[in-house]
Amino acid sequence: MHHFHRLRPISIILAAAALMAAPAVELRPESIRVERAGRFQRASVVLGIAVVLALATLPWWAGDHMRLVAEMATFLALAQLWNLLAGYTGLVSIGQQAFVGLGGYSLFVLCGPLGLHPLAAVPLAGLITGVLSVPIAAVVFRLRGAQFAVGTWVVAEVCELLIALSATLGAGSGQSLLPATVRQIAAERGARDQVFYGCSVGLAIAVLAFVYALLRSRHGLALTAIRDSERASRSIGIDTFRTKFFTYVVVAFCTGMVGSLIFLQKLRISPAAAFSLQDWTVVIIFMVVIGGIGTIEGPILGLLIYFGLRELLADYGSWYLIVMGCVAVVFMLRARDGLWGWVLARFNLQLFPVRRQLERVGPEPAAPAGPAPGRS
Repeated sequence: MHHFHRLRPISIILAAAALMAAPAVELRPESIRVERAGRFQRASVVLGIAVVLALATLPWWAGDHMRLVAEMATFLALAQLWNLLAGYTGLVSIGQQAFVGLGGYSLFVLCGPLGLHPLAAVPLAGLITGVLSVPIAAVVFRLRGAQFAVGTWVVAEVCELLIALSATLGAGSGQSLLPATVRQIAAERGARDQVFYGCSVGLAIAVLAFVYALLRSRHGLALTAIRDSERASRSIGIDTFRTKFFTYVVVAFCTGMVGSLIFLQKLRISPAAAFSLQDWTVVIIFMVVIGGIGTIEGPILGLLIYFGLRELLADYGSWYLIVMGCVAVVFMLRARDGLWGWVLARFNLQLFPVRRQLERVGPEPAAPAGPAPGRS
């Protein structure tokens, strides 16, 4: 069995047509197949099971680190969602904090005046955020490139200002969850930490699985084709607007759920914290760019790098941000595809194989015989 080099979706169609029409060899359609499994798929499955088991048992052998791991889980979910939006649809948004804040405030409204159970309010907060993202998308989708990025940031700023002017939502000072609402989660703080940890890790795993399944589906193939060439995607019948719109709303829904869970753990919310550009967008972009945009493994690696640097430089004040900026600049200059992009190019290592490649099945076809000796 012979492997072709990795091809982009549009290139797969053209390469298959070229191979089938090539006069040099006789190649039947049934001798070609599209393969998505990576060389290390079994090792990836074993590693994934080991990580899930370690996370499931962490409260019993490393309970002091539950809050840190829960925070990492929420940031991983946000990074995967932003990567899905920017790395596959080309929608580079710097206003994702709008959905984090809307999700958080939706939860406080559902738990406060409406009296819902906090955990039941998390998916509903995501649903409300997804619904609110529809008119937002109708506005920002009229913009392209840098205008789209700035437009999403403006929308986030408008959301923050509107909520800061609302006395019902606590205005600029924000609001806290009532003690009775907090006790609905668990009576003791230790038990609440375990609940928050389980919800955070579970939501991160669910987001990761959703992104992986989506990218392996026909919709994911359309997203990858759009990323490679939007014009070529339209020429082969892909509805680029509907594909991008669907992805944007789904990302908003999931981001709203993550935001609601973040502020449920904090037990308090304010406009400045909920719609913070640095906390919910800049940090996420740092993780994705450093790790490798357009890959599932990249945000995971970027998450580890960010939290490693944060813990290492936490005692150095403003130097922490300076070092982070220098690291980002070095990576953008020396490894534009991120650290995992370098690994992928050098070793073709995929823990979450979603790229398609052409494979020839069966023996190598023989080239047609040339003209007999002595004949012109």
